[in-house]
Amino acid sequence: MKKLFTLLALVGVLTLSFQSKAQDSTAMDSDTSAMAEDTAAVDVQPAVVEDPEPVEEEPIVEEDASFHQVVKDKFIEGDVTFMTPVLICLIIGLAISIERIITLNLATTNTDKLLANVEDALANGGVEAAKEVTKGTRGPVASIFTQGLMRMSEGIEMVEKSIIAYGSVEMGRLEKGLVWVSLFVALAPMLGFMGTVIGMIGAFDAIEAAGDISPQIVANGIKVALLTTVAGLIVGIILQVFYNYLVSKIDSLVNQMEDASITLVDLLVKHKLTGKA
Repeated sequence: MKKLFTLLALVGVLTLSFQSKAQDSTAMDSDTSAMAEDTAAVDVQPAVVEDPEPVEEEPIVEEDASFHQVVKDKFIEGDVTFMTPVLICLIIGLAISIERIITLNLATTNTDKLLANVEDALANGGVEAAKEVTKGTRGPVASIFTQGLMRMSEGIEMVEKSIIAYGSVEMGRLEKGLVWVSLFVALAPMLGFMGTVIGMIGAFDAIEAAGDISPQIVANGIKVALLTTVAGLIVGIILQVFYNYLVSKIDSLVNQMEDASITLVDLLVKHKLTGKA
């Protein structure tokens, strides 16, 4: 009987162990199949590749060379030997022109106001009072008035002669330095043309040495020739403008002196001060 129970217990244990193994095998198979399905799903599902966002390339902006840099480069390309004299003409010519412009502007006088003051002084204080007015006023017109009033004791004719003589002196002072501006106006283009001729000679020398007339050989000489010509013409044009302005300003001052001198003589006759101290 005991053997029977032992046999049944053994059979039950083996059965249970077999079932547990079967369940484990089934679970493993199911897991394996699930993994296979997942893998298949992953393989079947197309990979989504995101397109890279287009990167906008910033345009390269080339900085324009400054005017000063361009002028300096052209000055060097034109050969310092030929460009330096032209530059010297420009510097000296501008210096003289600016000095003359300042001097002429300071010499400008309000002649109407000056004549009114002189007339009041003659009427109220006589010649000495008029002299004080003209001496306290700057400009060539006032200087001419002073010289005329200083000759009052010698008569109206001497006053007129004194005004004419001293007017020529003042005119010479106004035109001081103007001849140099005129010289540089003519000299700068001449120096430019000289550089042109020398540059062309250099170009032909290069052609003769190389036995060829290719652009690379003659380019340097022609560039020097053209740049010196342009520089000379530019300097000549600039100084010509200043020269014409100075001439017109001097003419205006001379006309003021002449008109004011005539008016002064009329004032002296009107107030009958001729021959009085």
